[in-house]
Amino acid sequence: MTRGRIVDVNAQDPAETADDEGVTSPSEPPTTQLVHVGRQPIWNMDRELIGYELLFRSGMALVADQNGSYATGQVIVRAFTEFGVGELVGDKRCFINTTRSFLVGELPLPFGPGQVVLEVLEMMDVDDEVVAGLAQLVERGYEIALDDFVWGSGHERLLDLATYVKLDLMATDRETLRSIARQCRAYPNVRLLAEKVETDDDLVFARSLGCELVQGYLLGRPQVLSLQTLSPSRLGRVQLMAALLRPDVEITEVVSMVTRDPALSLRLLQVTNSVAGGIRYKVSSVHEAVMMLGIAQVRQWVSLMALSDLVDADEVQIAQAVTRARMCQLVAEQLGQPTDQAFTVGLLDRIADLLGMPASRLVDQLPLAADTARALVDGGGPLGPVLQIIRAYEGGDAGPIIATGVDPDRLARSFLAAVGWSTRAMAGLSDTAPPRPAAAAN
Repeated sequence: MTRGRIVDVNAQDPAETADDEGVTSPSEPPTTQLVHVGRQPIWNMDRELIGYELLFRSGMALVADQNGSYATGQVIVRAFTEFGVGELVGDKRCFINTTRSFLVGELPLPFGPGQVVLEVLEMMDVDDEVVAGLAQLVERGYEIALDDFVWGSGHERLLDLATYVKLDLMATDRETLRSIARQCRAYPNVRLLAEKVETDDDLVFARSLGCELVQGYLLGRPQVLSLQTLSPSRLGRVQLMAALLRPDVEITEVVSMVTRDPALSLRLLQVTNSVAGGIRYKVSSVHEAVMMLGIAQVRQWVSLMALSDLVDADEVQIAQAVTRARMCQLVAEQLGQPTDQAFTVGLLDRIADLLGMPASRLVDQLPLAADTARALVDGGGPLGPVLQIIRAYEGGDAGPIIATGVDPDRLARSFLAAVGWSTRAMAGLSDTAPPRPAAAAN
């Protein structure tokens, strides 16, 4: 594997090879791209390096998590696939900002406990679901850090679960910080970490607070690790998702599809070698990687890759795709049609829109059942009317809806249910299988 190189965050980027904006077939030669992950060192008071915070790299700016699950997914995918966690942090800890979806189990954490510390951002609302989700993660062996902690934000509910509490020396006055540190020291499991340590005076003050760890410009500015790697094939993502959505998918079929995509093959080999700690040898084939990870883990990784690679879409557009898929399920149930196939129809119909290509061209590249293909290409078959109803509803056209005999009021309630489900789950792309729909409201 080509090793990355450290680039100063303020330096001009080298020219990047343009990423492929279209859908390519597996036979086309792969292109390359530069990928980036930022990291900032974390030290103990003896100035010994103990870990890094990993940061999302976008353009010339470093941001910790500027776009929710998308940014967090980017960090996780890049850290554990293109680079490998050993390449980024060696045997040190890596702190990764996480969002609610990851902490409550709506999106999977496709790595085990060990080197990774999950940071809870200060703007997150801490409710019973978050507390329960974090308790489960801690029980599984994960370490938790509370970012930019202030007393009274509701995050004090998590002090019994936290291993690290991060104090921002620039955002809070010193007297308040002394009070916060004194209260946190009452929890024997907590280690205090001072952020934004920029002067020798800041370092002395952090020591007086009882901080064991420090992070800031005085000891180390953020750096960017850049790596020339293969551009992911968007078609490979869609093909593999379509296959994995089928309950009868075989391991041999997954291996065959992965090996058609050089970039995906490389990433699965790297992630297997990154997360399969304790094995005595390196995984050297795609078959070994898929067998070791299992279908469930492959689904998890493809879901994260899809969120960050598949389309030039933001989190809202991805959620809209999942909403359409769920809505198709609910309408199919009302019409007595196969709900699992309906989910795939809705999802692929929206993905074709986001890829800017006709559904017929997408269908030609996918191993789809005949009824699924007909619905997408010409609105035919038993699922064609389902998709037509959804399109009519989204376009505000009541005529086709009335013609099918579907109750418009019930359809509106189903749409709200689909929106609620996609918001909670961000889901269809990362669940182990499309869930069976609950009965729609009458």
